[in-house]
Amino acid sequence: MLLTPSGGAGNGTATADDRLLSIGAVLNELREEFPEVTISKIRFLEAEGLVEPQRTPSGYRKFTVRDVERLGHVLRMQRDHYLPLKVIREHVDALDRGEPLPLPVPSSGESRELIEVGAVEREAPPALRIGRDELLAATGAGPGELAQWEAYGLVEAGPDGDYDAETVNIAKIVADLGRFGLEPRHLRAMKAAAEREAGLVEQVVAPLRRHRNPQTRTHAEATARELAALSVRLHAALVQSALRVRLF
Repeated sequence: MLLTPSGGAGNGTATADDRLLSIGAVLNELREEFPEVTISKIRFLEAEGLVEPQRTPSGYRKFTVRDVERLGHVLRMQRDHYLPLKVIREHVDALDRGEPLPLPVPSSGESRELIEVGAVEREAPPALRIGRDELLAATGAGPGELAQWEAYGLVEAGPDGDYDAETVNIAKIVADLGRFGLEPRHLRAMKAAAEREAGLVEQVVAPLRRHRNPQTRTHAEATARELAALSVRLHAALVQSALRVRLF
């Protein structure tokens, strides 16, 4: 069943539009409506099973017009309905079977996640703040260790002297690394690398945040989350690859 750009269905009749397109050509077509889309986003949607391009013997992706329309439908559902990819996949699969499903409408109290970021699915961190004693109890660290974390910029209290959920998570990881003998001074390189990666993400999403279309500006935050998750995955893969080289 052929999905049209508006989410409807065509008659599936073979036409000259049965041509195959490179990923670059697909990107150019999609950017007319979705200026924020990237090649990495198309590859991500492929990895999530939302589109299945053909492959040439040399491994290059080749997309049909139907693939492009399906990608447009997926991107439109993310942008206009704030749906996670799991729900979108169920919806487009139902359309392929000729079983259109009504789009779910999030309630005002629900968190509106525009995308599921890479392979990482997590709930938004709770809006909690804890004090110094509670942080020490949560991490099993002593006051001296916490002072070192703060001195190296790994952990930072808010203006009220309390710590948010994200900082608590970082502190727990730093404490776990410390049990393997890694001290705060060893982790400065990780923090510096994270700040550089955050700068790269900001460069990508800055034009989206300045866009005149408010939906595009909203989508900038989802794009930032996706890029952050991809960065984490790349970092983990590079570390694992380096370890394999050294061990084997």
